[in-house]
Amino acid sequence: MNKLCCTLTLCLLLSACNTINGMGRDIQKGGEKVQEAAQSVQKKM
Repeated sequence: MNKLCCTLTLCLLLSACNTINGMGRDIQKGGEKVQEAAQSVQKKM
C-alpha cells in the first residue's frame, strides 16, 4: 500500500511539473504578444 501511495504521488508531481511548464510557456507567449503590441504602438507615435 505504501508503495502504491508513493507511486501515485510521484505521478501527480510529474504531471504537475508538465502542467506548470506548459503554463509557463503560455505566459511567455502572452508576454511576447504584449511586447509586440507595445512596440507597434510606440512606432505609431
